Amino acid sequence: MPSADGPTAVCVDIGSTWTKALHVDLTTGDLLGSASSPTTPAEVLQAYDACRAHLVDQDPRAATARTLACSSAGGGLRIAVVGNEELVTAEAGRRVALSSGGRVVAVVAMAPDEASGDAGCDTHGALERTLGVTSPDVVLLTGGTDGGNSEVIVAAARALTDAAVAGTWSGPVVVAGNVDAQPEVAEILAAAPAPLPYVLAPNVLPRIGTLEPAGARAAVRRVFLEHVIGGKHLSARPDFLTMVRGATPDIVLTGVELLGDVLASEGGEPGTAVTGDVVVVDVGGATTDVHSVVRPDPERADLGHEVVAVTGVTRTVEGDLGLRWSAPATVEAAGLDGDPGLVDAARRRHDDPGWLPDTDAARDVDETIARAAVGLALQRHAGRPGRGGVDLRGVGLVIGSGGLLRHGRPGVADRVLRWPRGTGRQLPEAPQVSVDGRYLLVAIGLLAEEHPDVARRLARRLVPGR
Repeated sequence: MPSADGPTAVCVDIGSTWTKALHVDLTTGDLLGSASSPTTPAEVLQAYDACRAHLVDQDPRAATARTLACSSAGGGLRIAVVGNEELVTAEAGRRVALSSGGRVVAVVAMAPDEASGDAGCDTHGALERTLGVTSPDVVLLTGGTDGGNSEVIVAAARALTDAAVAGTWSGPVVVAGNVDAQPEVAEILAAAPAPLPYVLAPNVLPRIGTLEPAGARAAVRRVFLEHVIGGKHLSARPDFLTMVRGATPDIVLTGVELLGDVLASEGGEPGTAVTGDVVVVDVGGATTDVHSVVRPDPERADLGHEVVAVTGVTRTVEGDLGLRWSAPATVEAAGLDGDPGLVDAARRRHDDPGWLPDTDAARDVDETIARAAVGLALQRHAGRPGRGGVDLRGVGLVIGSGGLLRHGRPGVADRVLRWPRGTGRQLPEAPQVSVDGRYLLVAIGLLAEEHPDVARRLARRLVPGR
């Protein structure tokens, strides 16, 4: 039973369209209430106030509960990755940026010009133009293994300062490349006529074949809190800055990590097929995100051939797959654009993203587009046999997330959480399937650091048979 006077917390996701909140008992892990409200772009905390008032109606302790929040309002966290070779440090940076909760809007490989040997001269101007077009919130600057090449990352730092002087871009930089070159890079960024704020982080690729994202991920979160949340002027109230803990996808991935740990250490009920590997597919209006916790098999022969190692925790964002803004692109990518009626329906959803289906036929269309988004997103997330990547074949639990899956018709999960066979991708073969119907992963991620026992109790609710 919930405790009558124990401490509680309100866990909030402030999204671009909707704000969702859960009220949690920090002693028992019980859910005391839930609420949602449309987000007002001019002042995002209006929706939070509405949610909190509704939670107070359900349990008066919500009035004084501590608030922990995450946010994807204002378009979320946009990251540009700058690195050396496209298939090595730039790719390592891209993976780290995704795991940090960002949407990667550009990847620039500042490879040396082979003809002249001048590091970065062939893409120096391209970097400035790319930043001007994509307008990232943060640049993740990688390049070189520790003790290796330093010319390219130094040249990239100079290119960033040129962009700042030109007024093309002036945001913060997370420096996560060759640690031996970082003092020079820091000096360049700080001494420019228009100094750029920066944070130094451990190298994401300290040696070939080793990807270490944790340090850079923490630095990106710090930059997000210090520069992005306040810089987007989403709220005039000071409590907004104190309650937000990170970007929503970053917090969700933290929740997925903890769920994977619970599965690995506790599993499901006797006789279930649940293992320690889990995949979460979040189908939204503009993107479909896939989060996975899959512990790489050290005996897999192909792992040793990857210049950027596979990590146990992976996130991908498919910006062309979604139910509203990206509906036409989803229909096209899935090869369904031969159906004129479906094409017209997808265009309607793109043109009016707030539209809600009011007939079974319209709901059928939503489910068709969602099923296509799920299948394509999983295929892009997964690796290929013998060619590396994330191996999802042994995943024991696939969890669906998103408004359609939470609020859809009975049986919606069985119809939407499906993917094709025989694609050549390492897709889940025999998982259990469930839906995060209470938006628990956000609360789990927000509570994981300070209240791990409560977070684990919430995670168990997502395990079938628990």
